Amino acid sequence: MGEISQDAVEKYLEENPQFTKEYFYKKLRVEALGEIFKNSQAMVKASVTFPELTQVEESALCLELLRSMQEEASSAELVTHRALQRLAQLLQADRCSMFVCRARNGTPEVASRLLDVTTTSKFEDNLVAPDREVMFPLDTGIAGWVAHTKKSLNVPDVKKNSHFSDFMDKMTGYITRNLLATPIMMGKEVLAVVMAVNKVNASEFSKQDEEVFSKCLNFVSVILRLQHINYLYSVESRRSQILMWSANKVFEELTDVERQFHKVLYTVRTYLNCERYSIGLLDMTKEKEFFDEWPIKLGEVEPYKGPKTPDGREIIFYKIIDYILHGKEEIKVIPIPPADHWTLISGLPTYVAENGFICNMLNAPADEYFTFQKGPVDETGWLIKNVLSLPIVNKKEDIVGVATFYNRKDGKPFDEHDEHITETLTQFLGWSLLNTDAYEKMNKLESRKDIAQEMLMNQIKASADEIKSVLKFKEKLNMDVIEDCEEKQLVTILKEDLPDPKAVDLYEFHFSDLSITEHELIKCGLRVFFEINVVEKFKVPVEVLTRWMYTVRKGYRSITYHNWRHGFNVGQTMFTLLTTGRLKKYYTDLEAFAMVAAAFCHDIDHRGTNNLYQMKSTSPLAKLHGTSILERHHLEYSKTLLQDESLNIFQNLNKRQFETVIHLFEVTIIATDLALYFKKRTMFQKLVDACEQMQTEEEAIKYVTTDPTRKEVIMAMMMTACDLSAITKPWEVALLVANEFWEQGDLERTVLQQQPIPMMDRNKKDELPKLQVGFIDFVCTFVYKEFSRFHKEITPMLNGLQNNRMEWKSLADKYDEKVKIMEEEVKKQEEENMNGKAAQDSGDGGDDKKSKTCLML
Repeated sequence: MGEISQDAVEKYLEENPQFTKEYFYKKLRVEALGEIFKNSQAMVKASVTFPELTQVEESALCLELLRSMQEEASSAELVTHRALQRLAQLLQADRCSMFVCRARNGTPEVASRLLDVTTTSKFEDNLVAPDREVMFPLDTGIAGWVAHTKKSLNVPDVKKNSHFSDFMDKMTGYITRNLLATPIMMGKEVLAVVMAVNKVNASEFSKQDEEVFSKCLNFVSVILRLQHINYLYSVESRRSQILMWSANKVFEELTDVERQFHKVLYTVRTYLNCERYSIGLLDMTKEKEFFDEWPIKLGEVEPYKGPKTPDGREIIFYKIIDYILHGKEEIKVIPIPPADHWTLISGLPTYVAENGFICNMLNAPADEYFTFQKGPVDETGWLIKNVLSLPIVNKKEDIVGVATFYNRKDGKPFDEHDEHITETLTQFLGWSLLNTDAYEKMNKLESRKDIAQEMLMNQIKASADEIKSVLKFKEKLNMDVIEDCEEKQLVTILKEDLPDPKAVDLYEFHFSDLSITEHELIKCGLRVFFEINVVEKFKVPVEVLTRWMYTVRKGYRSITYHNWRHGFNVGQTMFTLLTTGRLKKYYTDLEAFAMVAAAFCHDIDHRGTNNLYQMKSTSPLAKLHGTSILERHHLEYSKTLLQDESLNIFQNLNKRQFETVIHLFEVTIIATDLALYFKKRTMFQKLVDACEQMQTEEEAIKYVTTDPTRKEVIMAMMMTACDLSAITKPWEVALLVANEFWEQGDLERTVLQQQPIPMMDRNKKDELPKLQVGFIDFVCTFVYKEFSRFHKEITPMLNGLQNNRMEWKSLADKYDEKVKIMEEEVKKQEEENMNGKAAQDSGDGGDDKKSKTCLML
C-alpha cells in the first residue's frame, strides 16, 4: 500500500463528515479537552488568525481569558492587556490600545491607559503612568467621539474621517491608517474605549473582525465593570464614613472655626485617599476700621489691588493647616503664612477663593498658568503631582477657606468621584459654620445681656445714700461705713424706724396706700418681713434686705396703675391673707417668706400694657416668651435680682431651700396670668368643698399640707386674689385701674392702628361701669366668694367687692337711663321729621303738574 499524503487525508475527511465527527469524538475529544485544561495556551498558536481557529481552539482561547480574569482579578489593566494581545493576534492588528473615560472639573474626557499593545509587548511597557497620560476631550479624536456617541466605529481610512486627530501620531512618530474602536459600557455610562489599529495584510478591518472584536471585548467588559463596581463601592463607603465622622465631630467643637475644622479633617484623613492636604482659612473682615483707612487715604500706603472674593473681601489667608499623611503623619499650623509658602505660591488657592471654582489638575507642576513648585516642598523630598482644590462655602455663600488635596494614593489623578467626596466634605464644613456662628452670636448676646444687666443694676440698685435714707446707721450709731456696724445694731435701729403696722392698717384688708408716700411704703414692706419673723430665722442681712426692698421699688416703672404702689398692695394683701386670713397655717415660714417676697415683685418692670398688646406689637418680650409673657418677664427680673449677692435676701439658705424658693417664685408670679385663672379655679373649688366637709381644723390642715400640689393650687389662687384686690379696696382705689386701660387703648389706636376693646377705649368710658360689673361677676366674685367660704376671716374682701359692685352698678344704671332717654329723644325727633315731611308732601301736591322752570322764572 502506497504512502498516504496529508492532502489525501484532508480530502477524505472533508468528503466524509460523518466519519470525521465519529472519529473525533471516539479518539481525539478526550485528549483535546485534557490538553486544554492542562495548558490552554498550547492549543492556540501565536500566529493563528480567527478564521483559522477550530472550535476547540476558540474554546481554549475563551478559557484562557477566563483564567486570566480569575488569576489577575485585582488588576483589570493586566487582564485587559492579555485580552488585547489576543485581539491583536486574532484580528491581525498591528497594535491595540485602551482609553479610560472619566470626568474632571465637570468635563468628560478619555485618557490613555494601555498603549501600543502587541502580541509580544510587555504589560509594564504598555501601561501608561498617570504623569504620562494623553487626554482627549470628547470632541477631539476618534476615541473621544466613540465615547461621546457610545457606538462602535470602523474607520477604513483615518484621513477621510473628520474626527481623527493626529496628535498621538505626531508625538510618537507612528502612522495610523485604519482602526476599529468600541466603547465598553455599563448601563448608560462609558467606562473605556478599546481600539485596534492598522490591519496587517489588509487595507481595513472587515465585518468579521468587528464581530470578533465585540465577542472578545465581552471579557474585557466584565472585568472593567467589576472593577468599576468595586471602585464605586469604595467611593460610597468613603463618602458615608466622611459624613458620619464629620457629623460626629462637628458638634464636639462649637467655640472656634479652626478647632472645628481641625477635628473633622483630622478624623476623616484616612478616607480622603490622598498623600497630603491643606486648609487655608480666609480673613472674614469685609470692611476695614476707619483708622486702618487713614494711611491709604493719606497716600502713605498703596490701596489693595489684589484679587477679592465674590463678596468683595480682600483675599488674605490668616492661617494654613497642613496635614501630612505620607510617611510619618504630621500636622503643621502656619499662622499668617507668607505669600511664598509652598501652599500659596502656585496661586491656585487664591484663584479658587476669587472665583469659587473646583480645580482638578493633572501633573500640576507642568501647568503654565499656576506656578507650582517643581522640586521637593520640604525636607521629606515629597513632590506635588496631582492637585484638587475646592472652596469652603458657608450657608450665606461666603467663601471662608480653601481646601487643597495633593496626590491620590494610587498615583492616578483625582476624578469626578474624588471631586464629589471632597465637595461633600467642604459643603458640610461650610454649613457647619452655622453652629459656630450661632454659638458666637449666642456668646455675644450673652455678653450684651451681662453688660445690659450690669448697666441695669447700676441704675436700679439702691445706692448707699438711698440705703442710708432707710437704714440710718450714721445718725444713730455714729458710723460712717455700714460694714463697721454689727448686725444686731442694724436690726435694732431699723425696727425702731419702721412704721407701726396697726397705725398704717398693715393687717387690714381695707388697707389704703393713698396717704402714704412711696418711700414710706418701702419701710412698710420691711416691716412685713419682721412681722412674719423671717429676718432673724433665716439670717437675712438687714443691709441686703433694705437694698433689695429699695431696688424692687425702683424696678417698678412710673406708670398709672401697675407701679410700685400696686406691687406693694399685692405684697400687703398676701401678708394679710397669711396673717389676718389665717392661711399661714398651711405653709412653712420659708414658704411664707417666698410668697410675700414674690408678691412684692410680681409686676416688677410692668410696661402698662397687657400680654395681648405685647403679642400684637410683636415686642421682644413676646418673641422671648411664648405664653404668660409679662409674668415670665417679672419672674426673670426677680431671679436676676437674686443673682446679685448684695441683693439676695435668701443668701443664707442651703441649696435645697433656695431651689424651693425659686420654684415658689415661679408658681406665685406665673399664677397672676388671668389666662391661667380659669384652669385652676375648678381645682380650688374642689379643695374648698373637701375642707368644708372636714370635722376639725387639724383635719383640714393635714389634708392640705400633706400634698404639695394642693398647697400650690391654694397659693396660686391667693396670688390671684392679691392681684385683683384693688377691686375690693375703698372706692377711690378701685377707680385707678381704668386710667391705665385707657392709655393702652390709646396706644392700640395710634401705634397699632387698631380699634381697642370697649374696656380700653377712652371714647367709650361711659360704658366702663357696665363693663366693670361684668368683670366683677364673671371673674372676681368667684375668687372672694370661695375664699370667704374657705376661711370666714377673708369675708371682708368679699364685702368690699360687693360694695364696689354696687357703686359700679349704680353708675351703670345711670348710664343706661341716660342712654334710654337719648334713644327716646332720637326716636321722637325721627317721628316729628317723618310727620313734617308727609305734611309738606301733601301741601305741595297741587303744583306737581306745573313746569319747575316756569316757577323759577
